[in-house]
Amino acid sequence: MKKDIDFSPVTGVKLAIAKEETESGEEWSVYMINLNLIELKTVMITSRGYGEIDGEKRKTSTLRHMIEELGPQCVAKVEPIDPAVFTLNNEFWVSYYIMDQIFDKKFIFTPGSFDPSLRQVIPELGLEGVLHS
Repeated sequence: MKKDIDFSPVTGVKLAIAKEETESGEEWSVYMINLNLIELKTVMITSRGYGEIDGEKRKTSTLRHMIEELGPQCVAKVEPIDPAVFTLNNEFWVSYYIMDQIFDKKFIFTPGSFDPSLRQVIPELGLEGVLHS
């Protein structure tokens, strides 16, 4: 039962949505950043978008990703993301293990998160974007 599982608070893990300049233009991607001094194992990430566009309810497909191991103080690219979905809430549900303990957290990037005035250079990536911890 879920009530019997001890979900410890998530610390040292961040998600970022950042843009990279390429030969073909701008490419936006979602990144997971592990600031901990220990590796994360069996990282599972579920992503989806939902909200309203022009007064009509919209939602994206649900995507699922798995990263076997994310080393200490490492970064992993999770998925590309289309800026067209920045007008929606973008939800990322992250679960992972440290040793035998499971950790679980939901990260939500709201449409306001992508305001150009809120973008910053993310030191771990060296790219401009938005950061959620």
